[in-house]
Amino acid sequence: MKPEASQTHLIDGPSGKIELLADVPEQVRGIALVAHPHPLFGGANTNKVTYTLARTLRDLGYLALRPNFRGVGKSEGAHDNGGAETEDLLAVLAWGREHWNLPATAPSVLAGFSFGAFVQTRVARRLAEAGTPAKRLILVGTAAGFVEGARSYATEAVGPDTLVIHGSKDVTVPLANVLAWAEPLDVPVVVVPGAEHFFHGRLHSLREIILRSSCECH
Repeated sequence: MKPEASQTHLIDGPSGKIELLADVPEQVRGIALVAHPHPLFGGANTNKVTYTLARTLRDLGYLALRPNFRGVGKSEGAHDNGGAETEDLLAVLAWGREHWNLPATAPSVLAGFSFGAFVQTRVARRLAEAGTPAKRLILVGTAAGFVEGARSYATEAVGPDTLVIHGSKDVTVPLANVLAWAEPLDVPVVVVPGAEHFFHGRLHSLREIILRSSCECH
């Protein structure tokens, strides 16, 4: 059966409209929020890694929402280095639960790529502080430490059950940055040999890693 095309929505956010794509499974068992790479460097919700994350989570039964960060596409507002973007993602998550009438017990998964992964660590902290922690956190090419041409990222602490995936040949965010962030947290890092930042030719590996860990998403 051919998969359904992504739905497009334009919703009200904290600082204007937020454009998003929704990938809806036949039976919704939970909600997944997928965040794209840096908006000032061409990042958008159509990015191939972001698409792979959303479709993989959709196939696992999650309603996968892929918003455009402020200033990208039809999303309004100005880039805020992760601060306002955190509020936007929380708003998208709340909207998704209400729009699809999901019960409070429906699990949530947070997934992000690069800058999006950095923002998702902030979202995860906010949800935990509110007493509604995410069921699972999936971080790919996580922006951590000093990133050439961007800035230094003070990435939030995450739990040891977080799925962290990084390419061995990533020169945008060096693997050493992520290992330095993960080591004191006792968080394992899954390294994909030969993969660079955008996982060209390695998207199938990314999908398989997530599917193999799917028992922890249930």
